[in-house]
Amino acid sequence: MIIGQIKDGIVLDHITAGKSLEIYEVLGLDKLDCTIATIQYAESKKMGRKDIIKIGQVIDINFDVLGYLDPGITVNIIRDGKLAKRERLTLPERVTDIIKCKNPRCITSVEQELRQEFRLADRERKIYRCIYCDSEAKKQS
Repeated sequence: MIIGQIKDGIVLDHITAGKSLEIYEVLGLDKLDCTIATIQYAESKKMGRKDIIKIGQVIDINFDVLGYLDPGITVNIIRDGKLAKRERLTLPERVTDIIKCKNPRCITSVEQELRQEFRLADRERKIYRCIYCDSEAKKQS
């Protein structure tokens, strides 16, 4: 299968196999008016299998969301057919408005205007805790 080269856009590479559709939805790519290619379960020497998303225009992407959903993604920004920037994502130290606190006694349950903010408590186990009540966030798959 051949997917054409991008002149200006973004390539999300090294996505864990099977996660590209979740990322597609979270980033709202269905609302864009450009070419988007989603490649699932592509062979990879490094990962065995991986997903790739190619976006036919440069858009603002929240790297914290991507790093939280799938640490290890490589974001490639393409300009004039050439790689302009490459960034390998890791788990962010803090995430805001990505996770919702499940603790009914948390201040965020009462004060709706407060942002949902979590800090990385354990990098190995990928555990985040609410900065207000210290409740553990539901684990990402």
